[in-house]
Amino acid sequence: MEYLYQFGKYILMLKELFVRPERKTMYWIETLRQMYQIGVDSIIIVFIISFFIGAVSAVQFAYNLSTTITPMYFVGYIVKESMILEFAPTVSALILAGKVGSNIASELGTMRLTEQIDALEIMGVNTVAYLVGPKLIAAVTMIPLLVAFAAAIGITGGMLAGMTSGLVSSTEYLQGVLSWFIPRNTYIMMLKAFVFSFLIVSISSYKGYYSKGGALEIGKASTSAVVISCITILIADYLI
Repeated sequence: MEYLYQFGKYILMLKELFVRPERKTMYWIETLRQMYQIGVDSIIIVFIISFFIGAVSAVQFAYNLSTTITPMYFVGYIVKESMILEFAPTVSALILAGKVGSNIASELGTMRLTEQIDALEIMGVNTVAYLVGPKLIAAVTMIPLLVAFAAAIGITGGMLAGMTSGLVSSTEYLQGVLSWFIPRNTYIMMLKAFVFSFLIVSISSYKGYYSKGGALEIGKASTSAVVISCITILIADYLI
């Protein structure tokens, strides 16, 4: 029953998001700040992880195909499809769940602990809409862009790794990348990115917003937010 109670409370929190803002300027400024914090501040870590995922994938596939009669341009095709369908959206989301999700849960938990949320409510501010809404808008805007960036960097990293290892030439690799392009796979990637970003922010905000106690409980809420976000991301990945 506790799980049903928590799920119902989570749904009610989401319901409070869809209200008319009191001051649009205040919401707009906060949304821009969150877009920078969620998107721009995450570019470097997404770049590094995506580059090496693409590089490792290309080397592994090329090494295994080198002992077969399969044309080596299949390496580019396999890396492209792997990055678009799985690695770029899912791995990026798992990383951002740890970076962005823990930050959101800790921020809202600290505001709850220091009674800042209570002060805003006394002032008549819809705290869920003001504190969670801009984060959600920023996430569903910036994380899909980060996922598209991750896919491009992963494919590029695979090409550079194939060239430097001598297992596959750039011409063969690009031939595979440009072969059998399926637009539907790109739509699936962006759908995953949108769903994952919603899950990361909503779950992390819920755990932080309703956290109780002291600093120890805030740490537990942050950890719980990351764990639950990662589990739901993997479940949603399978369902999609």
